[in-house]
Amino acid sequence: MAKKKKAVKKKKPVKKKKTAKRKKAPKLWKPAEVKLLRKLFSTTPTSEIAKKLRRKTDAVKKKASRMGLRKSKKYLRSIGRG
Repeated sequence: MAKKKKAVKKKKPVKKKKTAKRKKAPKLWKPAEVKLLRKLFSTTPTSEIAKKLRRKTDAVKKKASRMGLRKSKKYLRSIGRG
């Protein structure tokens, strides 16, 4: 008499629970960066400032807004917004 093989049940893959991704802590602004931002913001495109500071454009806009910085009327006219 031959032995019967036991049926092997396949295990279901275990689903990992989705966990909330942690956000990186915001990069602090150094005094030299703030000084450069204050100097350039009114007359320079924000994207160029962001590249120089190695920051995202939105971060530069937000910091400038919090500092009360604005683009100059002359600059706005030069890009057709004034």
